[in-house]
Amino acid sequence: MVVATREMPVINPYDGSVTATVPEFTQEDVQAAIGKATAAAPVMAAMAAYQRGAILNKAAQLISQQVEDLAQMMARENGKPLKYTRVEATRAVDTFNFAADEARRLHGETIPLDAAAGGVGKIGYFVRVPVGVIAAITPFNFPLNLSAHKVAPAIAAGCPIVMKPAPATPLTVLRLAEILLEAGLPEGAFEVVTGGADVGNWLTTDPRVAMISFTGSPGVARQISKNAGLRRMVLELGGNAATIIDADANIDHAVNRTIMGGFSYSGQVCISVQRIYIHESRYAEFRQKFLAATEKLVMGNPLDDKTDIGPLINDAAAERIEQWVEQAKAQGAAISIGGGRQGRMFEPTVLEQVRDDMQVMCAEAFGPLVNLVPFSDFEQALTMADNSDFGLQAGVYTRDLNHAMRAVQRLNVGGVIINDVPTLRIDNMPYGGNKDSGIGREGPRFAIEEMTTLKMVVINAGV
Repeated sequence: MVVATREMPVINPYDGSVTATVPEFTQEDVQAAIGKATAAAPVMAAMAAYQRGAILNKAAQLISQQVEDLAQMMARENGKPLKYTRVEATRAVDTFNFAADEARRLHGETIPLDAAAGGVGKIGYFVRVPVGVIAAITPFNFPLNLSAHKVAPAIAAGCPIVMKPAPATPLTVLRLAEILLEAGLPEGAFEVVTGGADVGNWLTTDPRVAMISFTGSPGVARQISKNAGLRRMVLELGGNAATIIDADANIDHAVNRTIMGGFSYSGQVCISVQRIYIHESRYAEFRQKFLAATEKLVMGNPLDDKTDIGPLINDAAAERIEQWVEQAKAQGAAISIGGGRQGRMFEPTVLEQVRDDMQVMCAEAFGPLVNLVPFSDFEQALTMADNSDFGLQAGVYTRDLNHAMRAVQRLNVGGVIINDVPTLRIDNMPYGGNKDSGIGREGPRFAIEEMTTLKMVVINAGV
């Protein structure tokens, strides 16, 4: 692994202390890392499926042995409460094991060439081959599992990968690189480059990179797309997730899950519940129970097992949410609970009497902010839920099968979750969005398809 000479601090967002220092890469450092990955490309492409699967399984085993250490590390570098970082670490174990399974069954198909007259006497099939060096950029909010969703499929596909973690959260990715080397991954097959936006630009514009896998904001994705030229891209971008609570919904279950979906990790999740549309006949009941549950959430140190709500990632994030809430209030919204800020700590906040054109409704909040909106007709709820530039996932609580299937048909999103929240992600499912929420899909099997290309083979058996 390339080691840069300059260093930058990693700040604990809860108390502002310096957790560690990490290398700050120069352009020459980034180029050297890509060079090592390029040299590893033929080694990875030639590696047998059982070998790639064994490395991935071993990595999963090593992560499972370090769950508590990894959870503590993530809580310190990004402020996510331990109850959630432990879950993230165990999910990463699943992600690596799923990728190992897919590595062993990666295959092509035969093609019936004699379906055309010119194909008679010919045998056709295609195989999947690795695209080459992958550049990956990961966000701060899930430093382990979102990184696992890029590096594990890359290994399964036979691709070396160069990853730039978010500047706020590089420690977990650097530990992951150590784990993969211990698991037997060849030198150069997983390079980590740390630093700011310049590092990302140098990485994604290097002509040796065959594919870019980016998770982050639509604005940055547009700039990457503009600069990257003709190469493959998978873009996992923002969200503004809606949940519909129908007249026959199980309110207690819906409240319990939307509290988790709206406020886990202070809402810093791209599929965080931001808009909840409740049938008018159940609005009062849902509202009362939701506000009561919100009031019970415990704010505090992420390293305390009792903590539900930790800090936002930095001062700018907390200040932005405060401004959005104050702006909504000035435009006529009512703050039903919360709205207060102390440094990076922002109270879980519920707004009512909101309008679609308010920033808290139409943009991605990425904070502990939930809007409650009544509706009278299910079709109206679907229209309101779909009225967004984003289309990542949506949740629908209903016992009416016709309503459930209507939601599946109507909602222009990457995932419709029936009787649960849009915050649900099982790590082997296809995950990604429509509209401004991105291009392509993740999940080991689906990411591997993006990271491989088809090579067609035709054998003229009649010669």
